This record gives sequence, C-alpha cells and structure tokens, in this order.
Amino acid sequence: MGVFIWHEWARFVSVFASVYGVWAGFWGLFFRKFFWDFVGGVRMNTATQKGIIPGANAAPFLAIIVTIPLIQILSMVIGIMILLVECPAPFMKKLPIYRSLVFRLMLLLVQAFLTVLFYQGTNAALYSLIAAIGYTRAVMKGEVMEEAKANRGITGAA
Repeated sequence: MGVFIWHEWARFVSVFASVYGVWAGFWGLFFRKFFWDFVGGVRMNTATQKGIIPGANAAPFLAIIVTIPLIQILSMVIGIMILLVECPAPFMKKLPIYRSLVFRLMLLLVQAFLTVLFYQGTNAALYSLIAAIGYTRAVMKGEVMEEAKANRGITGAA
C-alpha cells in the first residue's frame, strides 16, 4: 500500500468546491435567498405573504445578499482565485502563493464563510471545509508539493 497524500486529495476536493461555489454564486445572482432566514424568522400564511419572513436581526444580511448580491459576487471571485491557484498556468507555478498550502487553506475558509450565507452555496461551503481539513492535515504532516521542491530557491540571473 502507498502513502495517502493529503494535499493531492484536498486539491481535488478544493477544485470541486470552487467550481461548485462559482456555479452557486452564478445561480445566487438570479435566485437570491438568505439561507439563515429561518433563525428568528416568523412563519406567515396570509393571502399576501407565505413562508418565513426574516426577523429584524437579518437586515444586514438581506441587504448584501438579496438587495445587492455582493456575497454571491465575492464568492465567485474567491472561487475563481482558488481555481487559478489549484490549476495554474505555467508562469504561476513559480510564484510563492502556488507553493503555500496555508494560503490555499485560508482561501478555502473564506470561501466557506461566504458561500454558507446564501442558499445555493451551502454545499460549496461544506466541500470547502472538507478541503480545508485535508490541507490542514497535509500541513500537520509536513507535506511538500513535488512542483514546489523543484522551484524553491531559484532566482534569476544576478
């Protein structure tokens, strides 16, 4: 049996979570719903209003998710950034952010925080947390990427 390589597994989960996050952000632009509206909300069943009406404590979230889809746009931007780091162009492989597993971990946690706020992004938040756990385990075990070993410490002509 071989050794399980945590950062490779986390990379695959991260790519899936980021693609899902971008897609969820796209759908969230058209179907805007604050996911946590049931916390403190009131159930209405009248002729004019049906369903859960969010409480007054959810007003800031409603403003940045329903009125202005800021959270959806930010989650799409973070998802694209993660995809650029996970599936890099050749010039990007020389940058220090490509080698850093901690940088990827932080981006995934930001993506999880943003996508859990709107309805379409809850699965992307769960997958992002799973990928973050994989990267955390890789950092704890001291794993280093193969590509990173090759280009560490290379400088230009002096």
